[in-house]
Amino acid sequence: MAESLASAAVEIVTNQATEYASPYLRYFFCYGQIVQDFKNRRKELKLRKQRVKIRVDEATRQNEVIYEDVQDWLRRAEQELEETQNLQDEIDRVKCFKWCPKWGWRYCLSKKLAEKTPIISKLLEDSNFPQVGYRGSLQGIEFITSTDFMDSESSKSAFNQILEAIKADNMIGLYGMPGVGKTTLAKEVGKHARDQKLFDKVVMFTMSQNPNIRTIQDKVAEMFGLNFQTNTKEGRAEELFRSMQGVNKILVIVDDLWEEFKLESIGIPFGDEHKGCKILLTTRQQQVCSKMKCQKEIQLGILSKDEAWVLFRDQAGLEDDCSILNEVAKEVADECKGLPLAIVTVAKALKGESLDGWKAANQRFKDSRHVDNEEVLGGVLKPLKLSYDYLKKSNNQMTGNDIQMCFLLCSLFPEDAEISIELLIMCGIGVGLFPYANSIEDKRNEIGIALKKL
Repeated sequence: MAESLASAAVEIVTNQATEYASPYLRYFFCYGQIVQDFKNRRKELKLRKQRVKIRVDEATRQNEVIYEDVQDWLRRAEQELEETQNLQDEIDRVKCFKWCPKWGWRYCLSKKLAEKTPIISKLLEDSNFPQVGYRGSLQGIEFITSTDFMDSESSKSAFNQILEAIKADNMIGLYGMPGVGKTTLAKEVGKHARDQKLFDKVVMFTMSQNPNIRTIQDKVAEMFGLNFQTNTKEGRAEELFRSMQGVNKILVIVDDLWEEFKLESIGIPFGDEHKGCKILLTTRQQQVCSKMKCQKEIQLGILSKDEAWVLFRDQAGLEDDCSILNEVAKEVADECKGLPLAIVTVAKALKGESLDGWKAANQRFKDSRHVDNEEVLGGVLKPLKLSYDYLKKSNNQMTGNDIQMCFLLCSLFPEDAEISIELLIMCGIGVGLFPYANSIEDKRNEIGIALKKL
């Protein structure tokens, strides 16, 4: 009985010792297999990482947002490959030292490789991503590109008032004469709000005199990553309404509003329907702000005489001196009535002119009849007319009349419309534009040059 108990005890101890010792014995006697398993798995991870990286790069080019777990996997895979490179180098060194005993070194290396291989295997298991990214909503090109913001006293004051107002008010109205810079200021507010993360989403669209509701709905939906499931304007408005209600803080900039308009018909929730949705609208007339029930009405004034001259001088490429040409240029700048649009337009039209050219332009201003509606157009037509008259040759063949006619053809299209170059070419052929261009391709090139000039 005692012998059987002793025998059983010995067997148990032997089994436990073997089980405990087997991994360590394996490090001695299975070195070649351990090395091969490690190298195979590491190579597989390297190739898998390349494939995932290619998919990520392609998704990025398609403006997709990469999932965080994919980015985390790439970081971990890269880190693991970097760390195991030392082990790969050590394997190569073991092969080289044939003149010395390698059993101790091989044991330590074998142990390290055996511990790393399961980690690599787990990374490989986690790399089966059905998708690496998703289509995110757009930010709006208005708030990415430069706005050419004129840092005048009036614009700075209006800018600060708007930022203060959007903290408390749901609807803010910005009004001022055409050409005074309302759109530019609104874009600057939107850019600041986005960069400073004051809102979760900032969206801007133009109303104009004859707004295209479907086009506006498409633009707003694109900003929110919404794909419409219905086709009617009312159905799309409801979809957009519900989608926007799911975003906590939104700034909607409604540019160039001409008359009272129900934003709900587009699908814009505000007021009691969405306390976090703020509306900033720009308009030419203060009455529109009142009709829209804006809690805050802010006027954007014209530039001061000194501000107007600095802008005019810079745009015209004039030196800061007391020359006779500058004296005449100052008179021309005064005719622009402090309107940035008029100043920039006229200054660029006269850039590079001789003193006689500046004098002639000044006289044209003084002789021109009063054709503007001061209340609506604010004196901007006369500077624009002068700029139109000063369209010059852009090469030896193209005449100012050709460029003027191209401009007039463009003006036939609705405001803010996307003008097809093919349609413009057909219209140009119909009115005899660029008669010296024999082929369609030549006319296309000439119209391209004219548009660049404009």
